[in-house]
Amino acid sequence: MSFSISGKTAIVTGAANGIGLAIGKQFAAAGANVMFADADEAGLIRELGSQPEDSSTRYFAGDLRERLTIANLLSATIDAFDQIDILVNGARQVVTSDPLDPEDDSTHMLLNENLLPTLRLSQQVAKRMIKQGEGRESQGPLGSIVNLSSIAARRTHPELMAYSVSSAAMDQMTRSLSVAMAPHRIRVNSIAFGSVMSASLKAVLRDNRSYREDIEDHTPLGRIASPTELTETAQFLASEASSFMTGQIVTLDGGRTLLDPVDAPVH
Repeated sequence: MSFSISGKTAIVTGAANGIGLAIGKQFAAAGANVMFADADEAGLIRELGSQPEDSSTRYFAGDLRERLTIANLLSATIDAFDQIDILVNGARQVVTSDPLDPEDDSTHMLLNENLLPTLRLSQQVAKRMIKQGEGRESQGPLGSIVNLSSIAARRTHPELMAYSVSSAAMDQMTRSLSVAMAPHRIRVNSIAFGSVMSASLKAVLRDNRSYREDIEDHTPLGRIASPTELTETAQFLASEASSFMTGQIVTLDGGRTLLDPVDAPVH
């Protein structure tokens, strides 16, 4: 099977910086048409600049918590590229929380920020993929959805309870959607990462330099990976190389989950 995604069309959310941006650029370099989506319009323009009309990349700025924004994102992608073959749900927020404070609404906020937009966008993209497949004689896959999760779903820290809950919910959503979409030949998988230099981790390390040593000491490979080290895993899951793989949570963490959790409230 081929790792090729050339000629495919992908939507990548959380694509203004960090891991989402790296995945979008990797997919574009591999020959895919890519819609970079993020709420941060300034960041998208800074990273992508203005794109000519015949370009294989576009960007879309909007708040994916809004149902209308999701509909507009799909319309913009179809108008630009006529189809949707791959969805990478990379948008996520990480915040600390107090699990003993009944007034702390971080769990509700992160479910609303991380889980629900991913679910709604996946449902709408799946509907489009199914429509594209109508009348096709081929029994090959119609599309691939790749979610970005976290090892926080399994390795918790009290101050990261809300993020851990939203990550665990994301993993179970991946499994449930994979079974629901399998009859329609749509695969759904997830990458649970840790010790990878996401935009949120970079911001935390800027203010807490001691966290870096803590993370590196508890990662068997002894370092923090760059975002580009995750991109080829995403391409594998998006391509026909993983054509018989669905509902899986692929861990990419340099071995960190094999050891005790780090002391710092960060992933």
